[in-house]
Amino acid sequence: MSEINEALRAAAEQFGTPLYVYDAATITRQYRKLENAFSLRPTRFFYACKALSNVAILRHILSLGAGLDCVSINEVKLGLHAGFAPENILFTPNGVTFAEVAEAKNMGVNLNIDNISLLERFGATYGGSYPVCVRLNPHIEAGGNYKIQTGHIDSKFGISIHQLRHLERVVKSTGLHVRGLHMHTGSEIKDVEVFLRGLAVLFDAAGRFPDLEFLDLGSGFKVPYRPTETETDVAELGRRVATAFSAFEEEYGRPLECWFEPGKYLVSESGFLLVNVAVVKQTTATVFAGVNSGFNHLIRPMFYESYHHISNLTNPEGAERLYTVVGNICETDTFAWDRLLPEIHENDLLVFHNAGAYGFEMSSSFNSRLRPAEVLREESGELRLIRRRQTFEDLLAGQV
Repeated sequence: MSEINEALRAAAEQFGTPLYVYDAATITRQYRKLENAFSLRPTRFFYACKALSNVAILRHILSLGAGLDCVSINEVKLGLHAGFAPENILFTPNGVTFAEVAEAKNMGVNLNIDNISLLERFGATYGGSYPVCVRLNPHIEAGGNYKIQTGHIDSKFGISIHQLRHLERVVKSTGLHVRGLHMHTGSEIKDVEVFLRGLAVLFDAAGRFPDLEFLDLGSGFKVPYRPTETETDVAELGRRVATAFSAFEEEYGRPLECWFEPGKYLVSESGFLLVNVAVVKQTTATVFAGVNSGFNHLIRPMFYESYHHISNLTNPEGAERLYTVVGNICETDTFAWDRLLPEIHENDLLVFHNAGAYGFEMSSSFNSRLRPAEVLREESGELRLIRRRQTFEDLLAGQV
């Protein structure tokens, strides 16, 4: 860890704070781990770029051999801009207009449609001339926080497995070509049994669709946020998925690819948010360490009550004291309550770990504060600016 800490100190000195830094070698390590885990059968990985969509990150992931999973038409355009071929992009939107689906179709990407009315209109317009994937809701409640659980019965995502007869009628009446089935139960799933339960749902549905080419299990692999946590055992999952697919293919009569859409798993651990301590404030009950950032830069602790490990890079060996780490937003924006940290002084450099996923991506200019810069630490060790710090003029851009 000393090498990355030296790089983070150098990045803060060169580019200032607040600052997001991403480590390319970590992204590569995570991707290779998935490749090895699922090497027993044909498997494709589409990076869920909603986690972190900087074009430099997309290009690095493209160089590893991944495809791209997109949830908006602009993510599709970013993917094409970054160099992904249309056939290596999967468009998985939710609650969008038919016009957006048609636009993606005209770009030649893989379509994943998650409601019957859109499928009906797509089939009536294009028939079977353009193949689609169908997203099902397996009614499996799983995920680390209710806000990131997407497969339960009250979720807005997917077509309920109890609507399969309706789905079949739409496919038959319009001539739709269904080439894949998809499900995604949520994020932060450590138990491999959840994925296998979902796969069983897909197997059960697949018998109704004779021309499938792949089954897509989404993603949701757990990454460790606390020092005591471990990630999803993808090696075990890979072995069990391979065994399950082999048995099903004998019954189905043709080979199928397995698809996944990892997002957080690839980029979370690669990311660090660097901040400086602006003020140490002691009240009658609490010692606050106020930093030059806030939930406008990292909203996960406030939005999901998530934990992010914090290091003091200026005084790493200091005696530990209790601090509540807060931001500079005119609203409660607490990063950590009563956290034991090496003694903090004003201007100390702190780092929030596991900030690569849904960090900068969910940032804003709330309170008219500026978004931070982003830096990529290349595998060579070089620090490269991949997004400049926002300026006051950027706040005015677009206003008329």
